[in-house]
Amino acid sequence: MSKPLRVALAQFDFPVGAIEANAARIAALIAEARDAHHADLVFFPELALSGYPPEDLLLRPAFLADCQRAIDAIAAGVHGIVAVVGWPQAVGPVVFNAASVLRDGGVETTYHKRELPNYAVFDERRYFASDNEACVFDVNGTMVGLVICEDLWFAEPLADTVALGARLVVVPNASPFDRGKSLQRDELLTQRVRESQVALAYLNVVGGQDELVFDGASDLADADGSVHPAARAFEEHLLLADLDPATGKFSRVQWPQETDESVESLAYRAIVRGIRDYCGKNGFKTAWLGLSGGVDSALVLALAVDALGAENVTAVRLPSRYTSDMSNDLAADQAQALGVRIETVAIEAPFEGFLQALAPMFAGRAPDVAEENLQSRSRGAILMALSNKFGGLLLTTGNKSEYAVGYATIYGDMCGGFAPIKDLYKTEVYDLCRWRNAQAVDGAEVIPVAVIERAPSAELRENQTDQDSLPPYALLDAILLRHIDQEKSADEIIAEGFDADTVRRIVRLVKNSEWKRRQAAPGPKLSRRAFGRERRYPITSGYSG
Repeated sequence: MSKPLRVALAQFDFPVGAIEANAARIAALIAEARDAHHADLVFFPELALSGYPPEDLLLRPAFLADCQRAIDAIAAGVHGIVAVVGWPQAVGPVVFNAASVLRDGGVETTYHKRELPNYAVFDERRYFASDNEACVFDVNGTMVGLVICEDLWFAEPLADTVALGARLVVVPNASPFDRGKSLQRDELLTQRVRESQVALAYLNVVGGQDELVFDGASDLADADGSVHPAARAFEEHLLLADLDPATGKFSRVQWPQETDESVESLAYRAIVRGIRDYCGKNGFKTAWLGLSGGVDSALVLALAVDALGAENVTAVRLPSRYTSDMSNDLAADQAQALGVRIETVAIEAPFEGFLQALAPMFAGRAPDVAEENLQSRSRGAILMALSNKFGGLLLTTGNKSEYAVGYATIYGDMCGGFAPIKDLYKTEVYDLCRWRNAQAVDGAEVIPVAVIERAPSAELRENQTDQDSLPPYALLDAILLRHIDQEKSADEIIAEGFDADTVRRIVRLVKNSEWKRRQAAPGPKLSRRAFGRERRYPITSGYSG
């Protein structure tokens, strides 16, 4: 009878550029897997040594040389276990997305990623060369193969690996989260195992990196095509499983299992992880936000508290002559419910100062959006001043619906360093508010129901509501989803039964607002077409479809 092979999967965060810290963590985890858990094999995510994606750091020879020195140092300490570590390897003038097999104090072999993604957020062909050599190695009598991330989405790399005798294939990944990806992963693992009839161990990195959030959610697939439950998303774990080489079946040993794969749960936790890591990796311990009494800022406050702790978040009310008592009261209620300090800075004085300064030039012209935007810009300047004076990251509170059609003020409510709900449509904001309230202990309202139920308003003029300027959000978001996420033209959307004038107006607003979005703060990617590095439309364009 074959001896079980114990495999350790290091589902951890390896920050971009932190070569020394990453190397130290990798070495410590190798030792832990060997000494505490008696693992035969431990492997790490794609480019764990450099962090993913290192982007133009890969163009610096010194960075690549530091990675080479670090992998050599890690390898020198590997004894009594086999380790697979991802890193960027320079070979002469070219660079490979590599994973090295470390054993007995050295590098035994190195695999180079074959399939280089160059779509959506990926830009690997800018940096890496591809290779076509398969890789297998022996671990206690079991032949183990190795492919990296995108390689698994194509049949050939796995088939070539199996042809060399692999009975287990480990798959290190750096695959960013988006809604729906967990189902895609399960389907992919099932398909590849049925084709190859070998067991797969799929490891994904975890953590936030600028606009990307990596969910972990590592997985196992038996040789018969059975896919195990994913590991807990957005959490760090040293995962352990025993493989029976004779049957190709895994037994999970240390495997905290995901219990809630609902869209709302995963999206909420992705944003929380994104805020926490963006702040932590950039040196911010505290955060500020403007709390209006509306649903967007209410959700951002809850997310910030869950990410950083109530003691590290300050909410600021910024009332104007048009702010209702309800808005002020609801903001205070939520701050109290979450234990957050709330400050109040009225904007009437700076707003009036702007009006007086501009009065000679504005004379004879009726008030319009210019005066409305001055209020938002007064708020933005105050919030940035508080962030500058006291430290802490200013969080913006705009959603994807607003950013899509330009219903946001550049240098006003778009001010800030991170935009947590930038990739949530307004209807999804409501969904996450309700989901978060449902998680509260003893039915407590984290986000007051009155905030969720009230008509949304920018409160920049008397009796204003968002629907004065925009279609109802359910309709707006249905059009935006088709145009932005599904890349449908106006004509295609109209053919589905939507009003032609409404569709053409919304499509025109999306096109005309590209210049604003280019200047927006980064925010966590949740969809397959997030604003930012994933959607790169020209600002200046004569195309109207």
